[in-house]
Amino acid sequence: MQSMTGYGREQIVRDGREMTVELKSVNHRFLDISLRMPRHLSFAEDDVRRQLGAAMKRGHVDAFITYRNSRPDARRVSVDPALAAAYRDAMAELSEATGVVNDMPLYRYAQLPDVLTVTENEEDCEAVGALLRDTIALALDDLTRMRSREGEALKADLTVHLKLLESLRQRILARAPGVVEDYRQRLTQRIAELGATEIDSSRVVQEVAIFADRAAIDEELSRLDSHIHQAYLLMDCEAECGSKLNFLVQEMNREVNTIGSKASDSEIARRVVAAKCVIEKLREQVQNVV
Repeated sequence: MQSMTGYGREQIVRDGREMTVELKSVNHRFLDISLRMPRHLSFAEDDVRRQLGAAMKRGHVDAFITYRNSRPDARRVSVDPALAAAYRDAMAELSEATGVVNDMPLYRYAQLPDVLTVTENEEDCEAVGALLRDTIALALDDLTRMRSREGEALKADLTVHLKLLESLRQRILARAPGVVEDYRQRLTQRIAELGATEIDSSRVVQEVAIFADRAAIDEELSRLDSHIHQAYLLMDCEAECGSKLNFLVQEMNREVNTIGSKASDSEIARRVVAAKCVIEKLREQVQNVV
C-alpha cells in the first residue's frame, strides 16, 4: 500500500554530463504529470512521460529536470571575420580623424559585440537519453520508498478508524433487537394511556411486526461488516488499492445512512452519527492512497 505523497531526487554525473531529476507527487484522481526540463532535451519528453507513467498509476507528479554538459566538445566558438575587419577599419578611421594612435590589441577585438559567438554543439541524443532514463529510475526508487513509508502510516491510521467503525457496528447490532421490544412496550403503554379497557393482542402483534419489518437493519449491518473486512484485505494484499477503497467507503456511508433512516431509536441514531464521522475521516485519508 502506497501514499500518493512522495519526493525523490537523484543526480548522475557521467562522461562530463550532469543530469539531475527531482520528483514530487501529491494526491490526484488520475495520473497527471507536469514536466519542467531544458528545451534542448525536448526530444526525450515522450520517453520521460512513458517511463513515469509505467511506474506511477495515480497522483499529480511534478518532474524537474536539469542538465549540464561540461565536455570539451560541448560548445564551439565562431569568429565573424567580416565584422572584425569592419571594427578594425572603423578604429583606423577614428585614429586618423583624431590623431590618436590606434594601439588596440587583439583581445579587445574579441570583446567587441558579436565578433565571437559561443554556440552549443548538437547533443548525442542516445547518450543523453540513456543518462536521463537512469537518473529518472533512481529518482523513482527514492520516490517509491517515501510513498511506501507514507503508505504504512496511512494504513495504520485507516486501520484505527476501521476498528472504530467495526466497534460502532457491533454496538448497533447489539442494540437492534431491543428497538422492537421498546416499540411494543411504548405501543402498549400508549394504548393504556388512551383508556382502552381491552387490548387486542393480535393487533398489537401485527403493528409490532410491521414496525420490525420497517426498522430491520440486519442486511445493512451484514453488508457493512463485509465492506469493513474487504477494506482490511485490500490494504494487506494490494499495492494499488486507492480506487477500490474509495468505492468501499462510499458503500459504507450508504449502509450507515440507511441504518440511520430505518432504525427509529435515539441510541442507534447517536452511533450512526459517530459512524458517519469515522467514515468521513476514512474518506479523507483514502484520497491519498495510490
